[in-house]
Amino acid sequence: MVKDTVETEKEAPASNGMRALVFNTLAMLASVGLFSYAIVLMANDAALVLGIAILVVTSLYFSVVGPILYCGLKILKPNEAMVLTFFGEYYGTLKGSGFFFVNPFVTATAPTKAAVAPSGTDKGAQSVSVSGISVPLSSVSSAQSKKISLKALTLNNDKQKVNDAAGNPIIIGIVVVWKVVNTAKAVFNVDNFAEYLSIQSDSALRNIVRLYPYDASDEENERSLRGSSQEIAESLKREIQEKVNVAGLEILEARITHLSYAPEIAQAMLQKQQASAVVAARQLIVEGAVGMVDMALSKLSEKDIVELDEERKAAMVSNLLVVLCGNRDAQPVVNSGSLY
Repeated sequence: MVKDTVETEKEAPASNGMRALVFNTLAMLASVGLFSYAIVLMANDAALVLGIAILVVTSLYFSVVGPILYCGLKILKPNEAMVLTFFGEYYGTLKGSGFFFVNPFVTATAPTKAAVAPSGTDKGAQSVSVSGISVPLSSVSSAQSKKISLKALTLNNDKQKVNDAAGNPIIIGIVVVWKVVNTAKAVFNVDNFAEYLSIQSDSALRNIVRLYPYDASDEENERSLRGSSQEIAESLKREIQEKVNVAGLEILEARITHLSYAPEIAQAMLQKQQASAVVAARQLIVEGAVGMVDMALSKLSEKDIVELDEERKAAMVSNLLVVLCGNRDAQPVVNSGSLY
């Protein structure tokens, strides 16, 4: 039965590369010396057969075996890996920094041709466009070495226009910090793990945003995109992780980097927010004014400064509320006559 997906990553058998390099180099030099010795033997009729045999063996080793063994030498830097196949079968993953010697007939496999940096790409560039998506060059295999980076990488897709739970169109952008943890899945289970992550991140973002409103008032006590950023980030991280498990990726962090209303409703929503702020401010002013009026009447009554009937108290309350709640500075009127 042929398996459609690879679930387990295994370590590729490898030995010390420097020891293999020295041995093969010395063997090739020895084959050159034996080649010369074989020519001398061939001049003697008694040793002609032996000379021909040595000549064939040394020529074969120098021209075929030696160069093939050099192909088994692999160099890896820290946080790099190489996925190897042996005649189409998954052979193993080479990890860890160092100089290694592996089966010379194995082939290093890149995730996909689309993930290989173009030959004309600027060496100083940090990303390359893959199917319209900006992908870091360090996250994909290079055309020469076909190594896979195991470092923590960032994905910053373009901003999206999505409808929130209230149906309002908003502009939102996220950044995802991720790394490859299973190189076998990343190479064999998806065509391009960087592009796959980008698409799944966009899909997860839409699924999460439609569950929450852009903003919610304190009275509603409801989670929102603007007020519950930590909870939204955790939900977004879990959603993306579930989608990219098949690709052998681990999501380290997912956070919102941009959040705003779409241009077509931004002005209306700004007016709504301003109106809400004005109402809240007026409510606070009225509560404070009522408290000050009550305190003023209590002090006047407590210290017997003046006795006011109910009509005068109502007039005083009205005047104080106008002064305290008005938008303009009060213009006092001096009463030089009697109280009544």
